[in-house]
Amino acid sequence: MPELPDIEAYLVALRERTLGATLTDLRILSPFLLRTFDPPYDALINHKVTSLHRLGKRVVLEFDNTPPLFAVIHLMISGRFT
Repeated sequence: MPELPDIEAYLVALRERTLGATLTDLRILSPFLLRTFDPPYDALINHKVTSLHRLGKRVVLEFDNTPPLFAVIHLMISGRFT
């Protein structure tokens, strides 16, 4: 998988910035990026990132919700984090 080094680089950079951090805001700029309606995406707000890992070409952020919720971001989109 030629994308593996890119995904691993994203994970290293994101771990430094996000592990233990609380998500305070979330903007979805395009409804085509969102693949859920239940639970709503704003269920992640005010929860901490507890883990980051890779699932194929995707970056997975795990949150401290009960039960745990995940944000899964495809490599194509991950270069657009702001």
